[in-house]
Amino acid sequence: MSSATTEKAPTAFESEVVTRSIVQDVTLPGGAGTLALVTLDNGFDHTKPNTFGPATLVQLQAVVDGLRARAEAGEIAAVGITGKPFIFAVGADLTGVPHVSQREQAVEIAQAGHRAFASIMDLPVPTFGFVNGAAMGGGVEIALACDYRTISGGVPAVALPECFLGLVPGWGGCYLLPRLLGAPKALKVIIENPLSMNRMLKGVEAYQLGIADAIFEPADFLEDSLRWAADVVSGQVTITRPDRTQDAAEWDAACDAAGKLADAKTARRSPAPYRAIDLVRAARTSSRDDAFAAEDAALGDLLMGDELRAGLYAFDLVQRRAKRPAGAPDRALARKVTKVGIVGAGLMASQLAMLFARSLGVPVVMTDLDEDRVAKGVGYVHGEVDGLLAKGRIGQDKANFLKGLVTGSTSKDGFADADFVIEAVFEEMAVKQQVFAEVEAVVSSECVLATNTSSLSITQMASGLEHPERVVGFHFFNPVAVMPLLEIIPGEKTDDATLATAFATGKGLKKTTILVKDSASFITNRLLGRFMGEFSRIVDEGTPVQVADRAVAGLAPMPPFVLMGLVGPAIALHNSQTLVRAFGDRFYASPSLEAMVAARKPGYYTVVDGMQVPDPEVLAMQVTPEHPVELTVPQVRERVLSAIADEVARMLDEKVAQAPMDIDLAMITGAGFQFWNGGIIPLLDREGISQKVVGHRFLPPGVASVPS
Repeated sequence: MSSATTEKAPTAFESEVVTRSIVQDVTLPGGAGTLALVTLDNGFDHTKPNTFGPATLVQLQAVVDGLRARAEAGEIAAVGITGKPFIFAVGADLTGVPHVSQREQAVEIAQAGHRAFASIMDLPVPTFGFVNGAAMGGGVEIALACDYRTISGGVPAVALPECFLGLVPGWGGCYLLPRLLGAPKALKVIIENPLSMNRMLKGVEAYQLGIADAIFEPADFLEDSLRWAADVVSGQVTITRPDRTQDAAEWDAACDAAGKLADAKTARRSPAPYRAIDLVRAARTSSRDDAFAAEDAALGDLLMGDELRAGLYAFDLVQRRAKRPAGAPDRALARKVTKVGIVGAGLMASQLAMLFARSLGVPVVMTDLDEDRVAKGVGYVHGEVDGLLAKGRIGQDKANFLKGLVTGSTSKDGFADADFVIEAVFEEMAVKQQVFAEVEAVVSSECVLATNTSSLSITQMASGLEHPERVVGFHFFNPVAVMPLLEIIPGEKTDDATLATAFATGKGLKKTTILVKDSASFITNRLLGRFMGEFSRIVDEGTPVQVADRAVAGLAPMPPFVLMGLVGPAIALHNSQTLVRAFGDRFYASPSLEAMVAARKPGYYTVVDGMQVPDPEVLAMQVTPEHPVELTVPQVRERVLSAIADEVARMLDEKVAQAPMDIDLAMITGAGFQFWNGGIIPLLDREGISQKVVGHRFLPPGVASVPS
């Protein structure tokens, strides 16, 4: 696709924030000539990253056409592209996609991106991508369109996340990256990372993989990059590009392996990864024009698919709804938190201490029953800080500061001047009530008492206190540092000041906060409990685990019994039993799981020769039904999804969640459910389960699907 190709301009988006391509001439050192430096800048700070919408692409095309004329006239010796501070570019502007109602519009957008990026590739002078900040999607692809790339060691994220959303890297990524790196490395970025909860590469990792030719420190990144570019232009530095297309067997094997990974992650229910693999497979022998045309066709099809629309719905939940929690009280009511107390010094409590100290920068006091437990908890925090120091993520002064913030004691007297005390003790109502009674005797009348309970009633927990209005549920997910969700649960008497303080504290901890009604197991664990319970019931009735796994592949980030091992069988059983007590036999506490917990087994699987296999001892404990019922994959899927749909309807009727969107937001950020499913509710609508079970869709057509 040459830059001279003429195509229809894409339809503009009214909502587009245009990223300008600002050109300034830079005299390269050593007499290497003039480099025209293009800075991508949408006029906002780093909190609103550069993106490529239709108007941005048209303007970029015009700028590059002007640079071609200057290069042909001998006015410039090179072209460089960089971003505004902290941001290179994060890809296509997806805000206008809901207004794309015809495939032709989608193809026009794809073609516009290819035209602009191909025109960079066709410039008659050397071109350089100076990746100074976050680069994703089209940001990576515009860098790939350049002849050479440098990257800052401080770049926090480099990714082609399209398959995570239900798209493909469609502006050259599926063609250029495998030809640069070879298919195995490229497919790690295009398929494996997006399908592994959208893993990102750091700048150093991107350089080590071969995406960039040189890496420089953030402080002098642009200056060093320009010096390096001057050496390339003058011939003092030569970059050789091996031909990665010769080994057909290796290329095909990598594509086959990526297909198997996609099967395991999606069960072929998301078309995007398979389209991407097909594009990469063809890239070995395709011409650029043919490869770009194939990407255009793929984008045209996928932009008109429900999976992509569900992915964008999920993206909007995480990026927008999460920032303005529905039902949260006025932020002005929040009280300042200057010191935190933590009851407990076990693993969860220690993770919380690290999070509060690092995110809020306030003193944290941990308490437990004896000195050994306290020392172990404080030691955990110090070990985590040392790990950050060793990785270069913090300096020595910061490490000393963080260690100094976290102290421990066997007495709760240190809570006297705390503004916020959270308990992370054994999940037993009487234990938690006793803890709060002891804490209330020490703290001020305005100190918030938060509980990290995963299932117990906040109202009951606060019932014996003098000030039940200051108790609030503050439910984190494990591992605390990784999982974004924080469910905030008011009891019947929790006042607005306490609730506002809880939300403000959650925001300070950089968590996704959701308001949840005080109901057994809240949102995430309740829906997971119904899902896992129905799955376990089906297995206990006689369906092989392998069959059941295939039926639910692509719902959660891992198979249910693998997830159970991660959570811990004892915790999974406790949640199941809590739900059975609260709601009856539509939930299920598996006798097989009870036997596993009694035998202190860590999970259903064990590792043999590096492979996960069912533990023979656990298999021997499994329920043997008197009259086995073996379901097919479609039957298992319909039954599990029907159970989930039934529970979603009940939770909405009971107002456990503010809206369907909050259930999806919780399942995405608390349980790792897939973006291209929109969490869970768009999938229930898409497969007709909602209509069958409750008589209607949960979301209006077009909200998380292609408009009719």
